[in-house]
Amino acid sequence: MSVNKDRPHLLVLPEDKANRQLANGFWLELDPTRQRQMQVLSVAGGWNEVLNLFGSVHIAEMDRCPTRFMVLLIDFDGHEERLERARDRIPQHLTERVFVLGALIEPEALKPHLGSYEEIGSRLAADCRDDSYDTWGHALLQHNAIELARLREHVRRILFPTV
Repeated sequence: MSVNKDRPHLLVLPEDKANRQLANGFWLELDPTRQRQMQVLSVAGGWNEVLNLFGSVHIAEMDRCPTRFMVLLIDFDGHEERLERARDRIPQHLTERVFVLGALIEPEALKPHLGSYEEIGSRLAADCRDDSYDTWGHALLQHNAIELARLREHVRRILFPTV
């Protein structure tokens, strides 16, 4: 289902199938009246492809749609500096509306500790809704703290307005 472009909304561009399932778990946790304010896009096929697709397609779309926010959902593959590499590809005028998040290694490493991808996504959404860090505080996710704080500041009221 597509988002309602006339209202503030969030697009999630996942690197791979595992990240897409995490995002779908997050989406399923939303109140049904808010599900049209978030859309999980097709898998990009790698973290560099996420950045390429963002640059070739989504920058122009974001320029046309000032109420759009975007999450680039990537695997860090053990390279925390990947955040800076990704942030360097985001134009200055969009930095407040684009967020780079992901597992420090890969989502597969989270499953033994936190359950299925959809369960993990659901738990991440509950943390966002409840302003907690139970799941986001996991060792493989805590590197997202700065991006998560920015995301919560801008997007929480769109997806979880009653809290």
